[in-house]
Amino acid sequence: MSQQPGDTTRRQPGGNELRRRATDARRWATAITHIAPNEVEIRGYPVDEMMGRLAFADAIYLLLRGELPTPAIGKLFGAVLVSSLDHGATPPSTIAALNVATTGAPLRDAVAAGIMGFGAHHGGDIEPSMRFLQEGLALRRGGASYEEAGRAILAARAEPAANPPGFGHRIHTRDPRAARLLQLAHELDLDGEHCHLLRVIDRLLNEAPERVAQPLPVNVDGAIAAVCGDLGFDPEIANGLFIIARVPGLLAHAAEERSRQPRMRQIDPTDHIYDGPGRRRLPETRR
Repeated sequence: MSQQPGDTTRRQPGGNELRRRATDARRWATAITHIAPNEVEIRGYPVDEMMGRLAFADAIYLLLRGELPTPAIGKLFGAVLVSSLDHGATPPSTIAALNVATTGAPLRDAVAAGIMGFGAHHGGDIEPSMRFLQEGLALRRGGASYEEAGRAILAARAEPAANPPGFGHRIHTRDPRAARLLQLAHELDLDGEHCHLLRVIDRLLNEAPERVAQPLPVNVDGAIAAVCGDLGFDPEIANGLFIIARVPGLLAHAAEERSRQPRMRQIDPTDHIYDGPGRRRLPETRR
């Protein structure tokens, strides 16, 4: 019997509707990407509309966070990815990629080997850096000042002789990537409590007289942790951003190894020279 206008009696679902509901109940859900014939939508946006209109960094942000970034957030997030693009031929991950590439293995294998070279001491410090800052911010929300919180988490560290996560570098006494990220966050008015606490800890660590000769700088991992914390990223996701950023660098090194070097060579990472372009400035249109 069909339902008449004004009839509030609920119509019972038919057999097809019951079967559909039973099928839906057995399915699992994803809110990331919808695929249908001739359709690809990421977070609801058609990929073909995104192409040519969204920067790669903005699309990654959308994929991870579910919404498009504001122009300021997109600029800062893009800088986070650029900051970790590459760091030369000596990192363990790059050496791993080179050693696989010299065997004649496919480029994908060399890149995969490089990714497997990420660990707690290389490419894995963003997450502990963010959690370190979050410990201090928990004290801050409990009534402590930023300085009190910074001193407390430094004093409570299990290994006081080791560098706090996010500080120190094997090459740099001032990490230019970290300095630029924090500067950019400030210029874009996106530096919040994580960045503020990081700056306080930086001052506390380096105000001692012995640090004049041996500074302990904020490194790029510490800056990424602070910036991503203020942008609302989960620590594990922030750590994964390093993988996204470094893959192009691994690919470039592996491809160069295959094109310029003999196969099956013994690679000494300390014995290389740089013969690429000298320092140059970006065009004025690149702002």
